[in-house]
Amino acid sequence: MTRAVCVVVGAGGGLGKSLAAVFSGAGHDVALISRTRGGGGAAVAAANAADPACNARFFQSDATQPQALERTLGAIGAEMGTIEILIYNVRGEPKWKPPLEMTYDELRDVFELEVVGAFAAAKAVLPGMIARHRGTLLFSSATAALRGSATTPLYSIGKFGLRGLAQSLGRTYAKEGVHVAHMRLDCALDGPLVRRIMGDAFDPHDVADPDDVAKSYLWVHQQPKSAWSNEVELRPHTETWLI
Repeated sequence: MTRAVCVVVGAGGGLGKSLAAVFSGAGHDVALISRTRGGGGAAVAAANAADPACNARFFQSDATQPQALERTLGAIGAEMGTIEILIYNVRGEPKWKPPLEMTYDELRDVFELEVVGAFAAAKAVLPGMIARHRGTLLFSSATAALRGSATTPLYSIGKFGLRGLAQSLGRTYAKEGVHVAHMRLDCALDGPLVRRIMGDAFDPHDVADPDDVAKSYLWVHQQPKSAWSNEVELRPHTETWLI
């Protein structure tokens, strides 16, 4: 039996690694795209550990280079088969500064990463999904997509744009059978960086487990067409709601 392919753009050692394992365990082959082999290699290993029968492969590409990303996704379809799920899991590191300290280059960079790259990825796979009347696009995002920020405005502006793209794609192509969801994470994800930042104050009950978050992505993909979620928010039970 042919296994459908799940592509994760931004497959690092955190949520990307968990997504690789969860979708592999659910019977999908997995293609992991990252700028560097380090995080992508960890995600490949996680996918193979979840299901040794999984064809898990790493592809090196940069989400800020839209034409190159399109070509990479085309190569994945040609080499691995039908892309059924595309997860855009890319984000830049928040830069702490007030709006008037933002530079033009920083604004362009965040737009390229959060919006142009996401559009390039969607553009590469949507025609096939529309032709098959089947497919899922999931965009990893944050509560920053719903409110501006005095301290991290670049991050907020990027996520606003990503949410607008996700909604536009969903409103246009849902009737063609393509499920688009904006996955808003209102939390910190458990991982080495968060543990280092929190230091002695780290409490696993106050952060989201990336494996549990990845299971929610799978759940959204598996929703029946008569009951699709297009805006999904995820947080641990201890989180102080920001929205």
